[in-house]
Amino acid sequence: MGPIGVFDSGYGGLTILRELVNKLPAYDYLYLGDNARAPYGNRSFETVYRYTLQCVKWLLEKDCPLIILACNTASAKALRSIQQQDLASLNPTARVLGVLRPTTEVIGNYSTTGSIGILATSGTVQSGSYLLEIEKFFPELNVAQEACPMWVPLVENGEHLGDGADYFIKKHIDNLLQQHTQIDTLLLACTHYPLLKDKIRQFLPDSVNLVSQGEIVAESLQEYLGRHPEMESSLSKNGKQRFYTTDSTQDFDAKAVSFFGSAITSKHVDLQ
Repeated sequence: MGPIGVFDSGYGGLTILRELVNKLPAYDYLYLGDNARAPYGNRSFETVYRYTLQCVKWLLEKDCPLIILACNTASAKALRSIQQQDLASLNPTARVLGVLRPTTEVIGNYSTTGSIGILATSGTVQSGSYLLEIEKFFPELNVAQEACPMWVPLVENGEHLGDGADYFIKKHIDNLLQQHTQIDTLLLACTHYPLLKDKIRQFLPDSVNLVSQGEIVAESLQEYLGRHPEMESSLSKNGKQRFYTTDSTQDFDAKAVSFFGSAITSKHVDLQ
């Protein structure tokens, strides 16, 4: 019996964990934020894979039978390699899932015009993973992407609600909407971006849906556990959450409340 491991390069995955706890409160969760090496969004495939694999190994050592990569960059650049190349030798009964696949399985259902936009980090956009996955489920969908490299720093430095953020928010929203005139749905394909929802809304037409991933991932996990009773029965259920960071616990705890919605106390871990 072990907790569900939730991994992110920093704080953003806490928005996913928040929805997991809301939807599935009985389970235990162990969160790992690799803040010392964040952000992942502008790093190479090889670096993201290496960092993510280190974190997955650590979570497996903490007896997590199921691990969620609550990071779009890690899901796009590292998940498939870990699933296909590493997991069998590390722990063949464990499973590692991402946030990209559950999102792409349903995103087309939000659109009536058949055109959606994706707002993400540079790494996620450059990987092309969303385009490839959406093509499998909604081949007729028109998909536009926009990289927003300044948005994560704005959030992590507490500047996302100030007037200074307006320029960067409006710039990327305008760029995206100009790619397809019929876009009626925007996907926030970075777990930091839900903290920008109110700002983004200011620059969107009322007719455009704004979709974040937390609720989608939580619903998908509930369905997954229903289909895999052998995994569900291996998860501990004490309703507890534990938090670890590779950087300062003081900084992590101070900023985490904005993402998780309540105060937390973390412990430090050194992966080097």
